[in-house]
Amino acid sequence: MNTKHLLRLGALAAVLLAGSCANDPATTRFADGAANHPITVSPSYKTLSLPFVAGSGSLNGENEAKFEAFVQDFRSRGNGAISVSAPAGPGAADTIRYFGEKLASLGVARTSIMVGTHDIANGGSNVTVGYLAYTARAGNCRDWSEDAADTWTNEPMPDFGCSVQHNIAAMVADPRDLLGPRPMGPGDATRRATIMNKYEKGEPTAATKTSDQSGNVSQVQ
Repeated sequence: MNTKHLLRLGALAAVLLAGSCANDPATTRFADGAANHPITVSPSYKTLSLPFVAGSGSLNGENEAKFEAFVQDFRSRGNGAISVSAPAGPGAADTIRYFGEKLASLGVARTSIMVGTHDIANGGSNVTVGYLAYTARAGNCRDWSEDAADTWTNEPMPDFGCSVQHNIAAMVADPRDLLGPRPMGPGDATRRATIMNKYEKGEPTAATKTSDQSGNVSQVQ
């Protein structure tokens, strides 16, 4: 057999070997980072404790900023209702009324506000606000069980994709979105009536653009 035939056989063997490796499940065991490092979503209860004296009228500046940020977080990531627990005593009703109105002024529906009281100890006067949220987490990225210098199998390392999963878990706006799609919101009846009215009159139904919505990034020709 001449050299030319040997080279052809060698090339054919290399192709067959590469194909068999590509289809070998052992070479793809770490290839799917999402499967190897799944993100888990679990409920967690968020609380904020604020000092408040019944009859004082309002929170001080720093605590008011904390409260507003907490409520904004609830509106973005909260699930269900937000609770207000005031110290039991003569001023409990006024305290609950104050926080209830404060929540409503920040955009929380009154039907999503739960109120109650708790016993106080050592003269404490803190009001506790809380809500249920969901937290996304990925497992630890510290699997060093294999030697990174031993790459003859050309397999991904066990930690392949783990850091990406951690980034996704940290960046997702609402971890509940990882559990499944959100239900569709109600339709806009006013807008629907406007479009149908135009359609029946034979008028264009598309939204019109203003001059500053042209999409041009420059006027230079």
